[in-house]
Amino acid sequence: MSKRITLVAIFGLALLLKLEAQTTQKPALHAKHWMAITGKPLAATAGASIFQQGGNAIDAACAMIAATSTMWDVLSWGGETQALIYNPHTGKVIGINALGVAPTGATPDFFLNKGMNYPPEYGPLAAVTPGTPGGICTMLAEYGTMSLKQVLAPAMTLASGYPIEKQTADGIERQKKRIKDWKYSKEIFLTHQGEEREAPYPGEIFKQLDLLATLQKMVDAEANALKMGKSRKEAIYAAYDRFYKGDIADEFVRGVKEEGGLITKEDLANWKVYIEEPVSTNYKGIEVYKLTHWVQSPVMLQALNMIEQIDIGCLEYNTAKYLHMLYQVMNMSFADRDFYYGDPYFPPVEPINGLLSKDYAKERVKQINWEKNDTKVAPGDPYPFQGGINPYMDLLKKWGSSVSDAKPMRPSGEFPDSSFYAGTTSVQAADEEGWVVSVTPSGGWIPAVVAGHTGVGLSQRMQSFVLKEEENPFNVVAPGKRPRATLTPTLALKDGKPYLSFAVQGGDSQDQNLLQFFLNVVEFGMNVQEAAEAANINSFQMRGSFGEHENRPGVMLIRDDTPPWTRKKLREMGYRLETDDRTSGPINAIYFDWKNGSMWGGSSNHGEDYGIGW
Repeated sequence: MSKRITLVAIFGLALLLKLEAQTTQKPALHAKHWMAITGKPLAATAGASIFQQGGNAIDAACAMIAATSTMWDVLSWGGETQALIYNPHTGKVIGINALGVAPTGATPDFFLNKGMNYPPEYGPLAAVTPGTPGGICTMLAEYGTMSLKQVLAPAMTLASGYPIEKQTADGIERQKKRIKDWKYSKEIFLTHQGEEREAPYPGEIFKQLDLLATLQKMVDAEANALKMGKSRKEAIYAAYDRFYKGDIADEFVRGVKEEGGLITKEDLANWKVYIEEPVSTNYKGIEVYKLTHWVQSPVMLQALNMIEQIDIGCLEYNTAKYLHMLYQVMNMSFADRDFYYGDPYFPPVEPINGLLSKDYAKERVKQINWEKNDTKVAPGDPYPFQGGINPYMDLLKKWGSSVSDAKPMRPSGEFPDSSFYAGTTSVQAADEEGWVVSVTPSGGWIPAVVAGHTGVGLSQRMQSFVLKEEENPFNVVAPGKRPRATLTPTLALKDGKPYLSFAVQGGDSQDQNLLQFFLNVVEFGMNVQEAAEAANINSFQMRGSFGEHENRPGVMLIRDDTPPWTRKKLREMGYRLETDDRTSGPINAIYFDWKNGSMWGGSSNHGEDYGIGW
């Protein structure tokens, strides 16, 4: 009996030590050779399989984007792909802009005459041209090592039939009323039409044979080009052309037209992926890179420029003063986003140099009220900080802090499903050669209109445009123009080498969560898994990028374990508090441990995000 008691005691002590060591809900990942992290376990496995075949981080990232798009991980093949790539051979960070454009006929008058305040949230008129197929092909052709056939193999296997997860299956069931409005969507998603539950059951083998045929056509185009003596790169671009200019495009446009959409064959043929130079700022010796102002990415750089002016060492982590500082800095950055950000390939020219000026940040910090929340934070004037005069001062003076009346308090528990956090997954990949990829692909989430027999779900990104110049003169909808999207991957370098690669899903919350994640690592010494799970706040004071673009000044989302004394102080400062058990993302990240020659991976505990390393 005493021996048995001793064994039980030893087991109990071991369990206690394990629990003490495990300070996060999920363990940090460790790897020496490669790391693959994304929003679904099967998709992370797809990335791992590419690495195991000898592919680099670009190959693996493309396979994960393709897999998550096939699995409807809050995106699909008709959505958009935004990426940052670190090239170890040049030491440079590259931006990939694969965001679709507004189609022919998409003008402010078109939507206003239909009685809309913004382009619609759902349906065929919410669609911009698809960007993800072109983004995958461009990344793979320019920086990968494998064929499109190899990289699409996991996605094609999934399209032939995979056991659908509960999260996606239940999402289809919740949205089945909308799905029934669209012929081809209904055929794919509602596998039990007429029954009480019409969506697939969790674990049911979910087949997408039309999508499989589309992917096969792209692979066939590549194979035919190779037979003709074309190079690997040329063959991949032949697949690109078949999607945007060939028979896939014909069926895509036919299906869109049948559902009442606007996209034409010319819209697809004229669209292209841009390989860009990203924008950056230096925060205390760390170079932080973001995509430029066709997405919301620079708001994080603006916020870091302001925080650098503040003695953050005097502000304890997640105290009322610290959270107030974050809220004010974010609101100023987002107010600038809401007025000045737009498509850089379309006039007028946005004042990005002024917005990212350190002197502009100093001027903005002077405007912070350190005692109370300022519900009327407005855009600043960055033009003097780039040697210019603001041509929109008349609009700026009328801008005001609110688009619509503040909405009622959000019931607890809605955080993951709110339109404020709509869409997106994230992909992180790195290899031992030094390639690093951070991607935030999105668009075409459920409920999506499927374009004919292509199996491709349409994007819903049109809703991020505005229809009136007074709201944002840079982001008014026009044919051929990109909407100012929320998608925002991040790369950071230190001493000229990769330091952090991170991204998050969640609409307008993305750069709020990423800012706090970055500070958690840099200022508060957390590892990437701790930082990914840590309590964040979210502001709703900016203008939303979805639906009716509502804002709710003074509303702050906090985690439900925030101490009562902190809540009391925040209320005294004018905040209306809402709570949730998870407020951190979900964030996925890689930290590069140069001292030990290894990588640390953080995979969110928020949903189905998953990582594999070796």
